[in-house]
Amino acid sequence: MKKITKILVANRGEIALRIMRTAREMGISTVAIYSEADRNAPHVRYADEAVCVGPPPAKESYLRADKIIQICHDLGVDAVHPGYGFLSENAEFSRAVSEAGLIFIGPSPQSIEVMGSKIAAKQAARRMNVPLVPGVDEAITDRTAAKLTAAQVGYPVLIKASAGGGGKGMRVVENAEEFDEQMDRAVSEAVQSFGDGSVFIEKYITKPRHIEIQVMADQHGNVVHLFERECSIQRRHQKVVEEAPSSVLTPQIRDAMGQCAVDVARGCNYHGAGTVEFIVDENLDFYFLEMNTRLQVEHPVTELITGVDLVKEMIWVAEGKQLSFAQADLSIRGHALEIRVCAEDPANNFLPDVGTLHTYVRPQGNGVRVDDGMEQGMEISIYYDPMIAKLVTYGKNRTEAIEKMRRAIDEYQIAGVQTTLPFCRFVMDHEAFLSGQFDTRFVGLYFKPEVLLTEPNHHEMNVAAALVGHLMHNQTPAPSREKASILPEQTSQWRTNRKTAR
Repeated sequence: MKKITKILVANRGEIALRIMRTAREMGISTVAIYSEADRNAPHVRYADEAVCVGPPPAKESYLRADKIIQICHDLGVDAVHPGYGFLSENAEFSRAVSEAGLIFIGPSPQSIEVMGSKIAAKQAARRMNVPLVPGVDEAITDRTAAKLTAAQVGYPVLIKASAGGGGKGMRVVENAEEFDEQMDRAVSEAVQSFGDGSVFIEKYITKPRHIEIQVMADQHGNVVHLFERECSIQRRHQKVVEEAPSSVLTPQIRDAMGQCAVDVARGCNYHGAGTVEFIVDENLDFYFLEMNTRLQVEHPVTELITGVDLVKEMIWVAEGKQLSFAQADLSIRGHALEIRVCAEDPANNFLPDVGTLHTYVRPQGNGVRVDDGMEQGMEISIYYDPMIAKLVTYGKNRTEAIEKMRRAIDEYQIAGVQTTLPFCRFVMDHEAFLSGQFDTRFVGLYFKPEVLLTEPNHHEMNVAAALVGHLMHNQTPAPSREKASILPEQTSQWRTNRKTAR
């Protein structure tokens, strides 16, 4: 068992800050890495030390595993936390970190490899008797046989890339006549996006809900689940609204899904934080989808309903300690919602937007949490994911959490780029969401860009009000020097002798 004293966070933005804050609470120093585009980012200033790893493109900076490991040696780092995205699910990076004598705060390379392939993951789940969507769990090599399988399963079917994610390499096939065309498209997308053209077939669930289970495991054989997250509000197969717990699961189904998630983790000798994702049909029958071998973007909602700091637990597990709690210690307390505040234009098919945050004021108050890595005046870069922040609310029940989210969205002031805030406000007011009777088709069924023009835009109204207040304030005579209150200077962990990777 090795005590971790210094962590390099191999990431940027809000997740880097979130990890660093827990590390500071634990008395662990931190090292930030940054690209030239992120030189003045909050996560860089917050860390105890920071090193530039290269130009803005991720492949020249945040994906440079060799530079990252060299920085660890240069600065006496004990461990690396990858956050999510970038190198977080890269088995070779995990292996390289370990071979360099460092601790990777995450699962083993073997677990990442098994669960990184959807085909291998499905095969592992089958060995643990976890329910699978009808179809084939091996790469398609014989197209004639694949068509026969599709006919047996019954159309519509889904062709999916084995190495896929984010909706890429995924095609719905409605009938046999369009099978070849959709197969060719899926394979082409898979090759372009992942360098792997392997695809498989499964039955397409026509009214699917996307519900996932958070798991945590140590290196002593202890595995628990921390209940579910409902992630069915999506655009382009990517989540935008998440909540915990789900409004539709019964205690019996929750227990069954939780046990299956634990079995999947055991089946690949998992340790650390991970998420087992399921598709749930209209009859509440659930089927294994995939496992994400990292911390999830939406992990805050789980932390709020369980009281567990998942990052702290990950660090303890990486040190070789046992989990600090057992399954019997966990219970669901209250309800939490999270929305992803992204620089995207909901009125234009959620296309990413770029620009400067001329106004950026976070909502505050009881039951509101904002995880972000942005400040007013910063630019939304073309080089990285367009997510600006995660806005999270917590209440004693779902109704209260929604009420707080409405208020928080209305208070959030962002000007300079289009964001998903108006769409998320639309979701919070929609009957399908309020009743809990929705699935992954929500956007296609209910959302039309014109609704944002016909309904009051609470976000724009608040920005306008803030601007008027600012102008009125500037017209007021300044207070005398004697009466002016002087704010204390803010302290910073930023070291002036910033280093550059060699």
